[in-house]
Amino acid sequence: MIRYYKEDIKFELKAKALNNKWLKFVAESEIRKIGDINIIFCSDNYILDVNMRYLQHDYFTDIITFDYCEKNILSGDLFISIDSVRENAVYYGTDFNEELNRVMVHGILHLIGYDDHSEEEISQMRAKENYYLELKKKLF
Repeated sequence: MIRYYKEDIKFELKAKALNNKWLKFVAESEIRKIGDINIIFCSDNYILDVNMRYLQHDYFTDIITFDYCEKNILSGDLFISIDSVRENAVYYGTDFNEELNRVMVHGILHLIGYDDHSEEEISQMRAKENYYLELKKKLF
């Protein structure tokens, strides 16, 4: 089950049921099932605190994914900075909702097992993101 929360911001995701259907489709396409996934929308300052406290990283980011998966069941916490998503949408010249969808599917792809440390991994992750974003536009 996918649940949505917010910490220290005013933000409400629209069409949660449709979004859940899309993310479930992503998981099933990668031969996985959705377990317990919490998507926590927050501010830059909140995600910085999480990054420093739990990962000892002193920098801002758009998403932090905590993986609690077991076998093919996806479970985890996705902390998403709405501030960073807004900034990235402007920087990349895209719509806020598309950038938010990219960040959410990015977190799901991390839970599936994709990584983004090397150039090759980044390229593969971006291709998967683009693929599932296009499917969302067409099917959902």
